Amino acid sequence: MKDIEFNPQFKKAWELVANSHQNLLITGRAGTGKSTFLRYLIKKLPKSMVVLAPTGVAALNVRGQTIHSFFGFKPDITLDKVYRLQPNEDLREVYKHLNTLIIDEISMVRADLFDCIEAFLRRWGPSPKKPFGGVQMVLIGDLYQLPPVVTSKEKEIFNHLYETPYFFSSKAFKETPFEFIEFEKVYRQTDLTFIEILNQIRNGMLKDETLEILNQRVIPNFEPEEDEVYVYLTTTNAKAEQINLTRLERLPGKSFEFCGKIHGKIETEDLPAPLELKIKEGAQVMLVANDPQGRWVNGDIGRVVYIDPEEQLIEVDLQRGYLVEVTPFKWDIYEHYFDKTSSKIEVRSVGHFVQFPLKLAWAITIHKSQGLTFKNLVIDLERGTFAHGQLYVALSRGISLDGIVLTKPVKKSHIKLDKKVVKFLTNFQYIKASEKLGLNEKIEAIRKAIEQNREIEIVYLKSSNIKTCRRIVPLEMKEMSYQGKTFLGLRAFCKLRSKERVFNIEKILEISEV
Repeated sequence: MKDIEFNPQFKKAWELVANSHQNLLITGRAGTGKSTFLRYLIKKLPKSMVVLAPTGVAALNVRGQTIHSFFGFKPDITLDKVYRLQPNEDLREVYKHLNTLIIDEISMVRADLFDCIEAFLRRWGPSPKKPFGGVQMVLIGDLYQLPPVVTSKEKEIFNHLYETPYFFSSKAFKETPFEFIEFEKVYRQTDLTFIEILNQIRNGMLKDETLEILNQRVIPNFEPEEDEVYVYLTTTNAKAEQINLTRLERLPGKSFEFCGKIHGKIETEDLPAPLELKIKEGAQVMLVANDPQGRWVNGDIGRVVYIDPEEQLIEVDLQRGYLVEVTPFKWDIYEHYFDKTSSKIEVRSVGHFVQFPLKLAWAITIHKSQGLTFKNLVIDLERGTFAHGQLYVALSRGISLDGIVLTKPVKKSHIKLDKKVVKFLTNFQYIKASEKLGLNEKIEAIRKAIEQNREIEIVYLKSSNIKTCRRIVPLEMKEMSYQGKTFLGLRAFCKLRSKERVFNIEKILEISEV
């Protein structure tokens, strides 16, 4: 963690988590360092802490547990069932001594599950009857990425109970104060044109000229050169599996099969690698674990060059230019417990899975690519997109526009954006900003700037959740109207646009002197 850059948002988030008991929602675009910050918390936070995730693979990646596993929830958990749960004495000690609960990939956590978490902690947490049992809640994720899963059978019932399936529609979130921090600096991509394309797609406001630039990457029937490594991103499991099996069968030579071994408590759907790995020399593979010696990281892509079943050895030529020897890897399955000697919550292994940390990777689904980064990728849109954020997740896995190939042109209809997410994020930020800088304080600061003909800097958030930082010279403040709605407006000379603009004062989040 030596190379972590403590930018202002990272610093503020660390201060809130480490030195206060305030609840916190951390969000940010793809590639802004959310996972890096989480790893830093896991390593450095001096509190009794538990890290949870909605899926087994996500939990394994952070040495945590799934939400259901930690709380003893079955898949059909409801509030009524939460009230009837009776955890054993060891688990009660864990819940009683819990200071901070971190939930990763919060965008995938449903509102009903979030309410169940709150009800459980209110009963068994360190301060019963307080919200979340007095536990500090830290939620991390990008709400513009993949949403919670609500089956078609559940939708009708769900819609009667909650405004949306997202955690922010839960009673628990609405009734509990949360601070808000958005990580803004993008680390994954450096190509400014590509970053702008991603921003427009994320916000559902793709311009025609931007779409034209993106669709220059369309290459129908694209076939990479023999020595090139491209990953196909597909919208369905069936298509990804079909591509992988077809490519494997096309390779000459002998096929090898390696069977993984399960010990202890682990569900087969939570396995990070195939239980039965079928592989050949020449196969394109992904490493699905971080190497303890640092030779590869989870998500690295390469090609198998040698297989020795007797020695249990597979050599992989990584896309990054290294030849590595891969042997079977042991994933520990963790649970949390309270150590009375140290008076801390610790983790211990309750089972493990042993298998080569490899899976075929000519193709993977967009859903399973979340959190990964690829140098070269082919985005397969043959069947279009069907989920909120799907196109954005796919494109943002790449590091540059040059490394992306589209099988067919992107259409504006491929951009699925849940407007309820946009509405929540903008309104939530307006509320949090008004707590720190009230309307009267904003009016007074602007009035003084007008009187003194002085330049100020503002952070402005449009209702589309597009945030900008601008230097302006305020000229006039008065009631204005737009599309039949009246608002308190500010006419000002905008240095960014070099012309006069009108701003809605309620949408100004911050004001500072220049």
